[in-house]
Amino acid sequence: MKNIFLVSLFFLLPVCLFAHADDEKSGDGAGLGLLNRIDYSPLLTTSGQPTEAELGQVASAGYDRVIFLAFTNHPKALNHEDDIVRGLGLHFVHVPVLWESPSLADFEAFAAVMSAPSSDRTLVHCEVNFRASVFGFLYQVIYEEVDVDEAMSLMRTIWIPNDTWERFIARVLDQHGIRYEPL
Repeated sequence: MKNIFLVSLFFLLPVCLFAHADDEKSGDGAGLGLLNRIDYSPLLTTSGQPTEAELGQVASAGYDRVIFLAFTNHPKALNHEDDIVRGLGLHFVHVPVLWESPSLADFEAFAAVMSAPSSDRTLVHCEVNFRASVFGFLYQVIYEEVDVDEAMSLMRTIWIPNDTWERFIARVLDQHGIRYEPL
């Protein structure tokens, strides 16, 4: 009886492992260990700079697009990230945003990419997920009509924006007719 059990286990193990790997590929990305990760929605995740291996996991988790909001000269920037992302079969968009002076044009460029007709699952990242979390927050509030407090509470799980970024948030929301009182 013990031998029958072991033989059965031997034949079932590869099936179970294959099913688990398939689940990861089409999964929700819950197993991704991205720096300061925020899942704003099933289609929008923000994070800090992913490694090359993490980008492979992002692709395997079913993401279709990566938007990079920092400059390529930050200390943890991934050399040739555009080539790596495209090599994984994903779309890559770079919207470099100055840390000290984010602009309405930066956000509008980002929103244009996000608003293009598509059902793409998107990872938006920057250096540590401060820029990306603000852009994710703004996009959710303006275009997905998520409550400001709900979206803000997600962003605040990783940081409370400084004065520059609070003013930026207020300016963008005001431009879109949404009342917001900076902290």
